Amino acid sequence: MFSRVIDRARGLRPPHRDSRSAIARVAAVGLVAVSALGVGSGAAVARPAPDPTPTATLLTRTALGPQHDIITVRDPDTRQAIRLEILHPRSTAPRPTLYLLDGIDAGVYTGFQRSGWTVQTGIERFMADKDVTVVLPIGGTASYYTDWRRPDPVLGVNKWETFLTRDLPPLIEKLYSGNGRSAIGGLSMGATSAMVLAAKHPDLYRGVMALSGCFDFGPPAYRQAVAGTVATRGGNPENMWGPLDGGDWAANDPTRRLSALKDTDIYIVSGNGLPDPRLGLRGLASPVGGFLEGVVLSCTRSFQAKAQRAGVKATYEFRAGLHSWGYWAEDLPRAWPTIARSLDIS
Repeated sequence: MFSRVIDRARGLRPPHRDSRSAIARVAAVGLVAVSALGVGSGAAVARPAPDPTPTATLLTRTALGPQHDIITVRDPDTRQAIRLEILHPRSTAPRPTLYLLDGIDAGVYTGFQRSGWTVQTGIERFMADKDVTVVLPIGGTASYYTDWRRPDPVLGVNKWETFLTRDLPPLIEKLYSGNGRSAIGGLSMGATSAMVLAAKHPDLYRGVMALSGCFDFGPPAYRQAVAGTVATRGGNPENMWGPLDGGDWAANDPTRRLSALKDTDIYIVSGNGLPDPRLGLRGLASPVGGFLEGVVLSCTRSFQAKAQRAGVKATYEFRAGLHSWGYWAEDLPRAWPTIARSLDIS
């Protein structure tokens, strides 16, 4: 949810994304269906119906290594070209898929060329012997990987939820021999987003890994914390989910959808806002890294209490640490057994 560095990305302008009307697509399908029935006493003319569910299309595919690709795909809704990193097994046998989301500055520090996961952690090496395809979107700065209510003057048009849950999976399944099983994870902003998407799409994601996120939008302080991170990157949070006292905040609140998470394997991590001397320099963060992780801890405890009352089981790890990559790099291996179980792999 939060960033290590509050001021480095101020003034950046990620590319805008154009939207297309879902109503127009539905209307087009209806017109074709009506015309296929024929009119009056004339014979019906059989016409192939268009696919009512658009999917992303592959534009480019570049191998960075034997198990590491960069692909660019066309988002059918916004028409934007979206770049993704893919880590995959050497085998071409069917395998599950793990989607991993980035933090608030997604793509910024690499010029939107790489995911923070591959630059800041050892994920490529860790996943090399795992029978899973890992999908890492590049970009989405301060978007919370959600469908925004309206275009933002700074952050553009964001339809990430539709892209990640409807448009992208069929293409990934086809290109990388998917077996239909998926899980999702993320850190900071991406952790919040992963839990939101898992709660809203329980039939799509069997597991969720959430490192240093906030998953309770009930208390005004936690809504303000999420909104504040959007504002630090120049965005207007009301363009995302509307005013803090209404809008779409409740609809995206995981604590309002806890019943949907009862069959999901969940792994949640929060630091205590204090540095872990064991990590040395890797355990340092921005001057606000301790404060941010303290907010994360409070929000995680609030979510935990509500989840337990609702009978939702999860693995929680409360450890020392600030809001920074040094800790998240170590969290991934510890979270793996939970994710592997959700995907039915070892």
